[in-house]
Amino acid sequence: MSDRALTGLYPGTFDPVTNGHLDIISRAAGLCERLVIGVARNIGKGPLFSSDERVELVRAEIGPIAERTGTVIEVLPFSTLLIGFAQEVGANVIVRGLRAVSDFDYEFQMAGMNYRLDQSIETIFLMASERHQFISSRFVKEIAQLGGDIASFVPQLTLERTLNRVGRTA
Repeated sequence: MSDRALTGLYPGTFDPVTNGHLDIISRAAGLCERLVIGVARNIGKGPLFSSDERVELVRAEIGPIAERTGTVIEVLPFSTLLIGFAQEVGANVIVRGLRAVSDFDYEFQMAGMNYRLDQSIETIFLMASERHQFISSRFVKEIAQLGGDIASFVPQLTLERTLNRVGRTA
C-alpha cells in the first residue's frame, strides 16, 4: 500500500442531490482520505437551484457520511475546466458514477480527454447500486414538477426544498 494520500473529486451539478449521488459519495469516501464534491455552476442546464443552494444541500446531506467514514469531505462550487479544478483542489482521482451503459460512452470520452490534459489524475468509475441505477436529477425534477412522488429518490431536506421550489408541499 502506498503512503500517498488519495484525494478524490466527485463532480456534478447535483440539481438536486439524489440518493444515487449520496450512494456514490458514501462509497467514494470509503476509498479516499479526502473527498471533494465539486458542484458545477452549469447554468446551461437550467438549474432548479442556484449554485449556492446546491452546495448548501450537498453539505447538509453528506454530514453523516463524513462522520461514519472518517473521511474529510468538502463541498466546493466550480465553473472552470474539470481538470483545472482537480488540480486546484489537489485531487489525484476523479470519481464518476455510472448508472447504465448509456452513461459509459460519454464518461469514457471525458475520462480520455481528462487523461490527455493531465496524466497524473486518474478517473475511477463506480457503478450505481442496483436500487439507484435509474435515478437522475433530471427525472427527479420532472417528476416533482408534474406532481409525482420523489420521496424515494432524494433525502428528506432535498425533498422539502425541491417540492417547495416547484410550488408543492412535502
